[in-house]
Amino acid sequence: MKHIKVLGTGCANCKSTMKLIADIALEKGVDIQLEKTEEIQDIMAYGVMSTPGVVIDEKVVHAGGIPSRDKISGWF
Repeated sequence: MKHIKVLGTGCANCKSTMKLIADIALEKGVDIQLEKTEEIQDIMAYGVMSTPGVVIDEKVVHAGGIPSRDKISGWF
């Protein structure tokens, strides 16, 4: 199971990123644990300055803007 965090303060792009990750994981049959991190201190602890950020198994894999479907698919 992959542990995925979406970092962001709750903007539309963050919500879209969460949905896109969940949808693609479901399509591919990948078991994930998806969570949202909204606290600024927690986001900055990852060194992410533009959101949404995506962290997989404690490694930052994306920051700033909604990741493409292809990029997300590559994570799985």
